[in-house]
Amino acid sequence: MHHLADFLAFGIILAAFKLIFGIIIYLDDSLNSGGRHCMQDSGRTAPIMARSGLSEAAFAWMLISPALLFIGVIVAWPLAETIRLSFTDATLGGESYVGLANYAALMASPKFYDTVARTFYWMFLSVSLKLIMGLIGATLLNAAIPGKALFRILVMPPWVIPVAIGVIGWKWMYNGYFGLISGLLQEFGLVQDRVALLASKTSAFYSAVVTDVWVGTPMVTLFLLAAMQGVSRDLYEAAWVDGAGRWYRFRRITIPQIMPVIVSMALLSAIWTFNSFEIIWILTEGGPRGATTTLIIDTYKVAISSQRFGEGAARAVVIVTLLALFSLAYLYFLNRVNRYYGAK
Repeated sequence: MHHLADFLAFGIILAAFKLIFGIIIYLDDSLNSGGRHCMQDSGRTAPIMARSGLSEAAFAWMLISPALLFIGVIVAWPLAETIRLSFTDATLGGESYVGLANYAALMASPKFYDTVARTFYWMFLSVSLKLIMGLIGATLLNAAIPGKALFRILVMPPWVIPVAIGVIGWKWMYNGYFGLISGLLQEFGLVQDRVALLASKTSAFYSAVVTDVWVGTPMVTLFLLAAMQGVSRDLYEAAWVDGAGRWYRFRRITIPQIMPVIVSMALLSAIWTFNSFEIIWILTEGGPRGATTTLIIDTYKVAISSQRFGEGAARAVVIVTLLALFSLAYLYFLNRVNRYYGAK
C-alpha cells in the first residue's frame, strides 16, 4: 500500500507537468484566435458588466479565477515543491539543503546523458512511426474503398482497451517460452531456438517502441481523419478536372491542408511519449541493463524505488525544463507552419 501511494503521488506530479504544457498550447491557440471573437464576446458581456458594476478587466479575472485556483492547487504547488526538493538531499530520514549538488551530480554523470539521448531517440522514433501509421490509416478511412467500416472497427481497440491490459498482452506475446511471436518465428522456421524479445537490449527497446506505437496510433489516426474530412471537396474536384492524379492531389492538396494538424499532433504526441511511463515499466521496468530506461523511468527509480526524493526532484525539474524548451521551439515552428499555409 505504501508503494502504491508513492506511485500515485508520482503520477499526480507527472500529470501536473503534462497540464502545464497543455496550458501553453491552449494559450497559444487563444492568442491566435482571440482577436476573431473579441468584438462578439464584448457585445455579449457588456450588459452583465454594466449590471455588476465591474470593469472589463475585473470581470475577466472573476471568470478565470476558478481555473486559476485549480491550476494553483493542482499544478503550481506540486511544481514549486518539486523545485524546492531538488535543492535538498531529502529522503525518508529527513532533508537538508545541498544547493546545486543534485544538478552538479547529474551534469557530471555520463549515464544521465545516455538516458537523455535514449529518451529523445525513443520519442522521435515512436512519434515518427505514429504519424506515418496514422496518416496511412486516416487516408484509408477517408477513401471510398471496400471494407472501410471494418477498418474503422479495427482501429479502435488499442485506444479503447486500458493501456495496462494492452501492454500485458504484448508482454505475453514477447515472452520467449510461451509467447505468440516466438512461436510463430519457430513455426515458420525463421529461428531455431526460442526468442525472448525482452531479454536482449536492442530487441527490448524496439519492442517497447512497437507497443507504444500500437497504443498511440489510433488517436493520431482519428485526429488526422477529422482534418482530412474538413478539406473542401471543391479543391479535389478542381484538381481532378485539371487531370491531377491521386498521388498529386494527396501531395498538393491533402498534406498542405492538414499540415497544421500534423504539426500540432506531433507536438502533443511527442510530449505524451516523452512522459510515457506505464508501457516501459510494465514491459521491462527499464531493463535489460538499462536499455529501455528513459528519463521518466530513471526519475521513478531514483525518487520512488530508491526513495532519494531530492535527486529524483532534480531529475523531474530537468524533464520539465527540456520539455518546456522543446514545446516552445515546436510552437514557434507551428506558428510558422500556420502562417505559411494560411491557417487561422
